[in-house]
Amino acid sequence: MRLKLQRPRFRKLSDQPLPPWLSRDFLRQRLVFWVGAGTIGLVSVFFAFAADQAQTLFQYMAGQGIWVPLILSPLGFMLCAYLARTVFPGAAGSGIQQAIAACETTDIAARSKLLSLRVAIGKIFLTLVGIASGGSIGREGPTVQIGAAIMLKVGEIGGADRAKGLILAGSAAGISAAFNAPLAGIVFAIEEMSRSFEQKTSGLVLSAVIIAGLVSLGLVGNYDYFGQVSGSVKGVDGWVMVVLCGVFGGLAGALFGQLMLRLTQQIRVWTSVMPWKRTLAVAGACGLAVALIGIATGGSTFGTGYEHARAAIEGEVLPWYFAPAKFASTLLSSISGIPGGIFAPSLAVGTGVGSLLVLVMGGSAGVAALLGMAGYFAGVVQAPITAFVIILEMTGDSADLIPIMCASVIGYGVSSLLVPQSLYHGLAESLIPQPKPTVG
Repeated sequence: MRLKLQRPRFRKLSDQPLPPWLSRDFLRQRLVFWVGAGTIGLVSVFFAFAADQAQTLFQYMAGQGIWVPLILSPLGFMLCAYLARTVFPGAAGSGIQQAIAACETTDIAARSKLLSLRVAIGKIFLTLVGIASGGSIGREGPTVQIGAAIMLKVGEIGGADRAKGLILAGSAAGISAAFNAPLAGIVFAIEEMSRSFEQKTSGLVLSAVIIAGLVSLGLVGNYDYFGQVSGSVKGVDGWVMVVLCGVFGGLAGALFGQLMLRLTQQIRVWTSVMPWKRTLAVAGACGLAVALIGIATGGSTFGTGYEHARAAIEGEVLPWYFAPAKFASTLLSSISGIPGGIFAPSLAVGTGVGSLLVLVMGGSAGVAALLGMAGYFAGVVQAPITAFVIILEMTGDSADLIPIMCASVIGYGVSSLLVPQSLYHGLAESLIPQPKPTVG
């Protein structure tokens, strides 16, 4: 019996299914996604330029007379608060808590109210009005919400259904573009937005890195792997300053977070009885208080505080009153109901904390400002990795890597002991729709 051998059949190349990464839908989604990321970068650059112009405009108007801020700030705050409740609902506050709430909720309608192109446009406009009114606010937090809103819309156009991933990507792109700090954007998305990395492994990672770094520092000194040797934190006095900046920065950051959470909750309850009148009353009162503080400090607490923070890092000792005054001005601006972030003002407050310690203890003003910035910022946001990565990328001071990390971890540890709930996640809770109780 003869066996018939069948010749193998080969399919034509045109009949072969394409790999998933070469499919038309995949390429279309990626192309739209890349366009969205580029758009976030462009919008962020424009936002940064416009924010600088808004602050310059306020400085010009305030220079016309001491009475100008007393009128401009309350009216500007009231206008922003009114428009944030009527024309652009969902635009009030920093913007990070809205992105977190949208990331955690499964309610599509609630998510669209927090992250939409309408909200993004309103966020830009009202933040600029707030800065032009003298508010102690920044553009970095709003850029997170704007980036998340753009990326979510891009996902809708491209047919992507991973809302959480899109929000995280947009938030990271927003931070990266706002600070010109790509690593900080990645770390922020993992540590602050999703929180999964921080709760499980960030403490172990930080501990291992710091311990290994301290051992290396103690045995061979402060060195760069490619041969550049420099260092600013030296001797016992330098490390005492690291500890002090971490402790006092963490205490001040915890105080800010606790006051922010409690006052925001109390204001929400108080304004619920007569929403319009009381909302405008709170905004006007906060604006007037911000104006009075700004006038009393010679205008140093108005705006983002970027100039003073930069001067402190470059070696200038800030006045003793700058840190508490900027602290109060930022808190009042944040609870007033106007859109605006706390990143840049918090960095400025941190440099003021460092200057306060220099006035008491002595030492290098620039190093103390840097360490105070790390301790206070980590204490406010309770995201230590994000804190030191942002500061390192902003200043380029790789020589003091370990001291900055230590100040951030100490500030975070002190703050988390006093206020277990982080600021942004606490603010986000009120924005997440609660499931209705089932009957029966």
